[in-house]
Amino acid sequence: MQLQRLRQLWRSAGWPCQDLVEVELLAAGWVERLAEPGGRECLRVTDAGIALIAASLARNRAARDAHELLVERVATEMQRAGRIAWRGLALRAGLPAEDGKTLWVNAMPDVYSIRHSTVEDYLEPAIHEIKVSRADLLGELRRPAKSAAYRALCGQCWFVLKAGIAEPEEIPPEYGVLIGHATHLELARPAPRRACKPDFATWMALARATPLPPPDDDPQSPL
Repeated sequence: MQLQRLRQLWRSAGWPCQDLVEVELLAAGWVERLAEPGGRECLRVTDAGIALIAASLARNRAARDAHELLVERVATEMQRAGRIAWRGLALRAGLPAEDGKTLWVNAMPDVYSIRHSTVEDYLEPAIHEIKVSRADLLGELRRPAKSAAYRALCGQCWFVLKAGIAEPEEIPPEYGVLIGHATHLELARPAPRRACKPDFATWMALARATPLPPPDDDPQSPL
C-alpha cells in the first residue's frame, strides 16, 4: 500500500489525502510537505522515497526476468517432447455458475501446448502455470475460478514452481507439479490426465497466435 501510494504521488501533483498511509509515509521520511501560495500544502517524494521506489522496481524486474526464464525453459521442454507451444495466449473458459448459467473466465496461461498430431483425440492440450514467488503462488491458489478455467481448457494442468517457494503437497491434487531448479526441471508429481479437445474459441485463438519457433538446438530448426 505504501509503495503504491508513493508511485501515485510521484506521478501526480502531490495533493494530500490526509489518511493513515500518508501519515506513515511522512513519518518514514519518504514524502515531505511543501507550502504553496494561498496556504495550501502539497506532498513531494523525497530522495529516500525515490530510492525506495527504485529498489522496488529492481526487485520486480528481477522477478519478471526469473519468471520469463522459467517460462522459456518449460516451453522448450514441451517442444522437445514433440509438442507445439504458445506463450501469452488469451483464452476464455466457460464454467458452470450457481444459477445454472455459464460463467466466462478469461485466462492467459504461461505455456499452452498440444501434441504435434493430426488426430484431434491425440492432441492432449496441456497448460503450465509458472510461479517464481510464494506470494504470487498463494494469490493464484486463492482465486479458484482462474485455476478452474485452466483445467477447463486442457487435459493436463501443471504448476511449475521455482525451487524453494513451496512444497508439492501445498498444490491441490488436480495439478501436476514441476520444480524449476537452476539447471533442470524436476518432476514432483504427475498431472492427472483427462480427455479434452480444444473448443472452437480456443482453435480461433490458436489460429490468430503464432506458436513458438523450435529451439536453437532442434536439428530441424533451419529447415
